[in-house]
Amino acid sequence: MMHPWNDALFESLRRRAGRLPHALLIHGARGTGKLALAERFAQLLLCEAPDPARKPCGACAGCRWLAAGSHPDFRRLEPEALAPQPAAEPEEGEPAAKRGKPSIEIKVEQVRELAGFLNVGSHRGRFRVALMHPAEDMNANAANALLKGLEEPPPGAVFLLVSHRPARLLPTIRSRCVAVPVSIPPRDAGLKWLSDQGLQDAGRWLAYAGGAPLLALDYAEKADLLDRILRQPAPVTDRDELEMLAEALQKQALDRAFAAYGLPPKYETEVPAARRSDALAWLAFAREMGRHRRLCRHPLNPKLFSAQMLAERPSP
Repeated sequence: MMHPWNDALFESLRRRAGRLPHALLIHGARGTGKLALAERFAQLLLCEAPDPARKPCGACAGCRWLAAGSHPDFRRLEPEALAPQPAAEPEEGEPAAKRGKPSIEIKVEQVRELAGFLNVGSHRGRFRVALMHPAEDMNANAANALLKGLEEPPPGAVFLLVSHRPARLLPTIRSRCVAVPVSIPPRDAGLKWLSDQGLQDAGRWLAYAGGAPLLALDYAEKADLLDRILRQPAPVTDRDELEMLAEALQKQALDRAFAAYGLPPKYETEVPAARRSDALAWLAFAREMGRHRRLCRHPLNPKLFSAQMLAERPSP
């Protein structure tokens, strides 16, 4: 379901549906509802209601098939790790070691499979829609394969690229898309939505999420773990906690530096202010933690890497 703070943006996309570009790059901070917006727009394009004002109607065959995940004119590309079910069932008796972990990348094979889909006529006589999320998770081969489709798009094909970090996409891909920026909603709108979800201490988690409501809700579900990491950062052995630690250290460092300059803490991590003379060191450490957060997805030893991050902290 689309989120209320994106209603106006959706209406602007609705008005452009009659002169639609072949590719949209829907981008913005994580947790702002970009994916739900893209899904809603895909439903609009595939809706078969005769009255344009009623689209997407939610009742026609096109809307029902899309909701069931079986629309013949829609394809969704995302890493296996984000898929609700494994991409393929393992063979009976196959050793667990050979099955491997779900991929965190969008692979070239997934993009190549789009060619047959996009170059065949629409089953329902409308658009053919390919949604990619998050688009920056394409590996290099996948990105180059997508570029070929964007350079010579077949008639009636629409690409919806959803990205948290569009700067990580190839410049040639970005140049062939019309950018649709999705902003962080006003704080009051975010707090109201979180309150409607029944979230306690919404203000704290919205601040920690940088104002992104969906991310705040995700953090709140991990409150016990995050509280432990924030209160007493320590080396971790669980790979899933590694990026959480790097993020916590980064946000604590920024809050220390902001307070040293007399600014309010952005993330409300409740750390003491740094000395003004140490503010630049904390800012440099925050930048380093940003780089480490990207490295956390690689096969590193969590305990050693987390110990290294903690050792790099400036002295309080």
